[in-house]
This record gives sequence, structure tokens and C-alpha cells, in this order.
Amino acid sequence: MDTAQMQLAAASGLMGLVFFVVAMGVLALLAGGFWMNSRIKYREPPRPRPDEQPHLPPGGAVHEIRENRESQEVPLIPKGGRALTPYELTNMDTRPSDSKDRPRWSKGSSGSFGGGGLGAH
Repeated sequence: MDTAQMQLAAASGLMGLVFFVVAMGVLALLAGGFWMNSRIKYREPPRPRPDEQPHLPPGGAVHEIRENRESQEVPLIPKGGRALTPYELTNMDTRPSDSKDRPRWSKGSSGSFGGGGLGAH
């Protein structure tokens, strides 16, 4: 063997040792992660038993109710009066609508700004 081959062999042996040490470090980190995870799981409360699971109400399943809602009218301001501020408007409640027809948008309109429709032409 000449000198160049000896130097390459020595360097590759050192590189193999570095890879081995790095691999052992990665394995130590993984083992530490599993150990920490088991400690955390041990401190958690146990899973609920089947008899502790939620049950249906006595009246059976609750079903969806569809109804149209109308908002309350915004109070009118008398001429020359000051405008109401947002905190004076309070929470505007809704009430059931007398009409059973669903509100529809005008023909050719998407119903929202920038919704991709052609709009009302």
C-alpha cells in the first residue's frame, strides 16, 4: 500500500467512528423521547370506562330545527338627533320570521361581494 491509500483508509476509519457516535446520539435521543412520553402518559387520568361515556337524553336524539330568523330593526334617529354609538345599540337579537320562504338572492347574483358570479346586470 502506498501512502495515499493509507491516509484515505485512516480518514474513512475516523469518519466511520464519527458516524457511529452520531448514530448512538440519535438513538439516545429517541430512547429519551420514549421514556419522557411514558412518564407523561403515566400522569394522565385513566380513559373513561364504557359506563362513564355520555348517553342520549331521556327524550331521544335532539334534531335540527330550521327556521328563518329576522333581526330587530335599528332604532331610527330623529332629524337633527345624534347618531347612536355601537355600545348604545346593544346586542341586536333575532326573532322567528313569519314568512316560511327562504330568502333568495336576485337572479344572476352570487349573494356576496367577490363571490365569482356575474352580479346583477
